[in-house]
Amino acid sequence: MVRVPLSEAERERGELLGSVLRAARCERSMVDVASEAGISVETLRKIETGRIPTPAFFTVLAIADAVDLPLERLRDALGGQDERPATPSGSHLAAG
Repeated sequence: MVRVPLSEAERERGELLGSVLRAARCERSMVDVASEAGISVETLRKIETGRIPTPAFFTVLAIADAVDLPLERLRDALGGQDERPATPSGSHLAAG
């Protein structure tokens, strides 16, 4: 399966994500945050530097939780609502 190259906007968004997570880490060490998030230090380093511009959602969630960064603040820091729909066209999330 061939992977489509990321657009410049996607790469920039990945760099922004990394810088927001890095700022939220403050003075905590990468080792401490990576350990709490359950990821390797190298993975955290790559995300923070934008070398992994589209990390898995649960990885971002784990890092945000480890640095006490609410997802709403992360979303706002990344520019708010994405221009794409939250769910694929024609699909609906079940309530309850």
